Amino acid sequence: MILFIHQRHKMQKIEIHIKGQINKKWSDWFGGLTISHSKPDEAILTGLVRDQAALYGIISRLRDLGLELTSVNSQKIKENTHE
Repeated sequence: MILFIHQRHKMQKIEIHIKGQINKKWSDWFGGLTISHSKPDEAILTGLVRDQAALYGIISRLRDLGLELTSVNSQKIKENTHE
C-alpha cells in the first residue's frame, strides 16, 4: 500500500545580498531571480522560490561561484488557491 501525503509548499519571497557582481544574464541560472546592483561591489538577487530546497539550491550555486553572502532574507507567502 502506498500513501501519498499532499503537502502544500509555501512560496518564499527571497532577497540575497552578495559581495561582488553577477551579470544580469545569469538570472535563468538562478531560477529566474532578478539580479540588481546597489553598489559597485554588491549584487542583490530577489524573487520567489517554491520552497527551502530551491533556496538552498541557489545558495549552493553562489557558493560554487565563490561568492560571499552578506545577507539572506526569506518570507513565506501564501499561494493563491482556487479550492
